[in-house]
Amino acid sequence: MSNRPTPQAADLFGDIEATPKVGLTGYVPGLLVAGLATMAAATLTSRYGVPLTLMSLLIGLALNFLSADSRLTPGLTLAARELLRWAIVLVGARITFAQIIALGPEALVMVVITIVATIATGAFVARAMGFTTPFGVLSGGAVAICGGSAAMALSATLGESRIRQAELTLVLVGISAMSSLAMVLYPAVAHALHFSDAQAGFFLGGSVHDVAQALGSGYAFSPAAGETTTIVKLARVAMLAPVLGVIALLFPAKLEVTGGAKKPPMVPWFVLGFFAVAGVNSTGVIPAQVSGFAAETAAVMLAVSVAATAIRSPLAEIMKSGPRPLVAVVAASVTAFALALLYAWLRIA
Repeated sequence: MSNRPTPQAADLFGDIEATPKVGLTGYVPGLLVAGLATMAAATLTSRYGVPLTLMSLLIGLALNFLSADSRLTPGLTLAARELLRWAIVLVGARITFAQIIALGPEALVMVVITIVATIATGAFVARAMGFTTPFGVLSGGAVAICGGSAAMALSATLGESRIRQAELTLVLVGISAMSSLAMVLYPAVAHALHFSDAQAGFFLGGSVHDVAQALGSGYAFSPAAGETTTIVKLARVAMLAPVLGVIALLFPAKLEVTGGAKKPPMVPWFVLGFFAVAGVNSTGVIPAQVSGFAAETAAVMLAVSVAATAIRSPLAEIMKSGPRPLVAVVAASVTAFALALLYAWLRIA
């Protein structure tokens, strides 16, 4: 496998690869490409009524060959990471604590059950396929929590003696491919089952892998579904800290940092920012016009981020590795899909 770093657009914690430090003009080419892709998506959206985030994803995938141009890397990385973080924070201006509480304690319990079952499935299938338990935990954990960022954090906790760089790369590639596929297919499943906004929000927030694709799929269904998706997905992200603690207890004495990567903060700042803005919005002090402007801005930032994510997805790498090492990722994805779908199906909206 090539030593060239695998592009990872969903690296929310910045620990898979650092955002390139360049002058302001160095970010322009990548930002321009992502922006133009989003503008093209917006044109198609206004003409055919297709969701903006979905069109941004498809156009980004069509432009995937541009990821080979290193001149675009700084801007695409900035668009895929920083814009996504701030979009998450701004989404809080459309959400109140009343909406969060309305999900009910059973929703949080279901998130925990889904995470545990998904990680267990990854470990079981990996062992059945002849791979190690840590590789299965890595595969299942990446699916269960927040995609590539969770994979990197779990890899750092498990240590290089348990997770080889090649195995980590395979999981990152598999997560990127499965998450992009989920963003396209899962909203269609929700529509086919005639889910309400609340049902679709939990289903998509509880099953889609990466944060960008989860939010994109939710808003592709409807704005209301997107808000619920955001809450559920960020609940999964917040579970990264306790999961890392449990993994450290189950696999002790070999805690290492892979490839110089740093472990992420226990609670990411953008998650704190989201709940802080939601808390302020819950007081009613944010005017409706400001809240609406924040939502529109977040939607545009999210669309640009999704376009950059698609452009940087390592589609070529998936063809080199073959399907066998990715079975654990697929099995974990099916588990998360099935449990989230079951809960949404049974939920009284």
